[in-house]
Formats: sequence, structure tokens, C-alpha cells
Amino acid sequence: MSTNRVLAFLELLQARPGLTGPELAERLEVDVRTVRRYVRRLEDLGIPVEAERGRYGGYRLMPGYRLPPLMLTGDEAAAVVLGLLAGRRAGLTVGEGAAESALAKIQRVLPDALRARVAAVEAMVGLTTRSAATSRPSGATLLTLADAARRRLRVRLAYRSFRGQDSERTVDPYGLVFHSGRWYLTGHDHRRGEVRTFRLDRIGRAETTEEEFAAPGEFDAVAHVMESLASVPYRYEVEVVLAMTMEEARRRIPPTVAALAPVDVSAVDGSAMDGSAVGGGVRMTGRAERLDGMAQVLAGLGVPFTVVGPPELREEVRALARRLEEWAGQASRR
Repeated sequence: MSTNRVLAFLELLQARPGLTGPELAERLEVDVRTVRRYVRRLEDLGIPVEAERGRYGGYRLMPGYRLPPLMLTGDEAAAVVLGLLAGRRAGLTVGEGAAESALAKIQRVLPDALRARVAAVEAMVGLTTRSAATSRPSGATLLTLADAARRRLRVRLAYRSFRGQDSERTVDPYGLVFHSGRWYLTGHDHRRGEVRTFRLDRIGRAETTEEEFAAPGEFDAVAHVMESLASVPYRYEVEVVLAMTMEEARRRIPPTVAALAPVDVSAVDGSAMDGSAVGGGVRMTGRAERLDGMAQVLAGLGVPFTVVGPPELREEVRALARRLEEWAGQASRR
């Protein structure tokens, strides 16, 4: 039974009390038997529906009955609470304290028995994921941009870059993406003349204009944000050839870390090879602010690799190897 149909039936009862079964069936485009099932469904939810018999009889809510502002079954209430709890932990929620206030409002309108069970879920469920420590964008900003993207309307943004520089941007919003605890907007930036990615928590103001823009066609907002994050202008540009398949590389290396492309390992400059990587491989290119972290990523892959550049990365890999050897020796002497 469609929940939307039942809600539409309820709206008709409130707006036009006294409609007969055939009249309701005609408006809802169902048969009279289905109308009776809708009545039973509402009664199961605790909403009393009266059926007046006779030639001019019809259906109406019981006189004096006030419809509560929120109606949820046990499963629906649990789904909402779990979604709010998980969203708060992951950083998916927007606005400071929005998840907490939403939970409090939901609990106030639930029946006593269901309220106690929902409170038990909130109190007793533990989440193993690490709590996101990122700043949350305002709900108004998110809703404005989502609406503008759906309606294909240009927006004006007050934006602060990661270097702290303030600017005014005119953007054609293509889509919104949530990744690793942060919200991103991707769209055509008229100031730069290209598709760019913006962090929502750095948007100070978002205003919708009346200017429409053409749909971008086959545009993948998620893929573009992933590629943008991998090309952030960090200090070092890294290029490494890995002795692994593309399938394995895509599975183990997130697109936000580096771009991947198949390569013939034998074609790589022999002076950089260690002789262990032969045949097909993967060229990994990206940027990094710290090379010691990139050395740890490479070592964690557990496959032979060749550092094409920068030379400082080779030194970091050697330094990591020396530290691991030293630590292994300390363990053996205990």
C-alpha cells in the first residue's frame, strides 16, 4: 500500500469531509475497496475515521479529533532517529545543534510508549565511526544551493578560500556532494571560466538569481569533486609507478588521494627502476603537503613501486625503511 496514497486520502478527508467512497476513489484513481483499506490503515495508526451510511453518507474524521503534527510508526521513528544519530557523527547534518533539536521535537510529538522506545535507541546505540570534527555549513546555504541546482538558476556566493582570501563568485550550481565529513558544491565558476569545487562551510552567503543556465549534460558531480580534491595545489607533485593492476589500484587508492592511469612499466626510465616492477602497472599522480605521509601510503600498499618524482619522496621512503628496521631491531632485543 502506497504511503503517499494514504496521506493523499487523509488530506482529502481534512479538506472535504463527507466525500463518499466512489468520490474518494475517483479522486485518488483507485477502486472503492482500496478506499476501505486506506480507512483501516488510518485506524491502525490511531486516526479515527467515521463512515456515515445512507445515500448521502461519506467518510470524515471523528468530530473534535486533532491530527498530530507528526505520525510515525515504530520502524519509521527508529529510522529517523538512527539517521540523525549517524548523520551527526558523520558530519552529514547542517547547522550547529540541528540534529539535537530535531530529535527533541520528534520525541515531543510521539506517543508515550513510542517516545520511551525512541529515547532508548538514542541512549543505548553506540557508533564505531569516528566523529567528524569539521565545521558544518548552515542549513539555509545547503537548501538554497540544492534548490538553485534543481531549478538551474545561477547563484552569487561570498566565498573564503583555504588561504583566507575573500571573494565574490557567480556560479552555475551543478550538484552537491558530501564526502569525508564535508559538503561540497561543484559548478561553473564565471570568475575562473571553468568548473570548480567549493566547500560549503567556506560560503558566507548564497543568493539565488533569476538567471537560468543550461544543463551541463552528462556531468558526474561526485567524480568531479573527487578529481578536484586529488589535484588540490599542495606543496609537492607526486608521480609513482605501482606494480599492480588498475582494478586493485582503484580498490585500494581513493580518487581523492591520486589520479590513476595504466602504464607499461618497462617504458619507465630504467634509472628509476629497482628491477622488481615489470610488465603492466599503474601510474599514480597527485599532490601532497607532506611527503612522509605519502611514503607511508606507498609502503602500506605492499607492492613494488618506482618513485618518478619528486626526489625528496625517495629520501622519505628510505628514511621510513630505516625507521622500520630500527624499530624491528628494538622489538627483537626485548
